[in-house]
Amino acid sequence: MNWTDKAWEKANPIYEKIIGMPFVKELLKGTLDPEKFKFYIEQDSRYLEYFARALSIIAAKTEDVNIMLDFIRFAEGAIVVERSLHDSYFKQYEVKGQISMSPTCHHYVHFLQSTVYMSQSSVGIAAVLPCFWVYKKVGDYILSNQNADNNQYQNWIDTYAGEEFGLLVKKAISICDKAAASSTVEQQESMTEVFLTACKLEYNFWDSAYLLERWNSD
Repeated sequence: MNWTDKAWEKANPIYEKIIGMPFVKELLKGTLDPEKFKFYIEQDSRYLEYFARALSIIAAKTEDVNIMLDFIRFAEGAIVVERSLHDSYFKQYEVKGQISMSPTCHHYVHFLQSTVYMSQSSVGIAAVLPCFWVYKKVGDYILSNQNADNNQYQNWIDTYAGEEFGLLVKKAISICDKAAASSTVEQQESMTEVFLTACKLEYNFWDSAYLLERWNSD
């Protein structure tokens, strides 16, 4: 069994909670409050800045030239493809300027940054994988279970359930398995730990948008 198979087996209970959470259920039906989706998109845009940087750091640290090139492309894709999606919703919601990070967004991006900076490249690769894999799983789930026409969030659904994004996810999974295969047992355990933490943060990220999370001091 590959490392990713074992890691997803452990992460599946988190995924099951994700597809059962109100944000995802209402996104599937197209009934999610636009203010909550707007909040999510704004936070996701902030997250994306740091996610792309984390991918670039992995590319710089790895000794494998092919992985370096793949992560440079991932970073470019994160900026070009997902930012295009964000910009379309920013125009729709008339979003201007940049908002402050929510506590959960702040936690997530700093978890990624500290992990990719301080850990071996294989561990950093495992930490960023959920942002690819969980989104693809959720996008596919929504697409296969939605029964409403004219879902106001269809562009989001189509992006993450799409074939182009699916190819990126397959590549990221393959890279993780390659990295794990050349890692020690202890390193693989560290990979699994950060992978599961990032999956939990994916749940918290959507939940924080549903709750319109603010800092207690605001």
